Amino acid sequence: MLSQTAQYALRTVVLIAARPPDQAVSVEEIASELGVPRNYLSKTLHQLARAGVLRSTRGPGGGFRLAVPAARLPLVRIIERFDDIGTGRRCLLGQPQCSDRKACRAHDRWKAAGEAIVAFFRDTTVADLLDGHRSAVAG
Repeated sequence: MLSQTAQYALRTVVLIAARPPDQAVSVEEIASELGVPRNYLSKTLHQLARAGVLRSTRGPGGGFRLAVPAARLPLVRIIERFDDIGTGRRCLLGQPQCSDRKACRAHDRWKAAGEAIVAFFRDTTVADLLDGHRSAVAG
């Protein structure tokens, strides 16, 4: 569903959000923990910084931090730099125009699922994912 880059971006932001807010996380550390190529990850991180999702600092102790609190960071804001999922439902069969008025063969069945997916990315925050993980670990 998500491109590999969007998945890396989402995994990275969640990893950073799980750290203390004053702790910068280096590209090397993230790449190692996630098993992601460093150069590819670096480009992704800089795109997230330009989008205002992350802040970067250079030098000793430098790295990446969240630019906004995890509770105010919806998942769509992270992935929209890489995938078009948050702006609306796409046709399951790839038609350029697919709507109630000009429906593809899958439209009626796909409509509710597609809208639910968009709502998930729009309404779920990074903090929600952290809280869900903590609950699963505690339970």
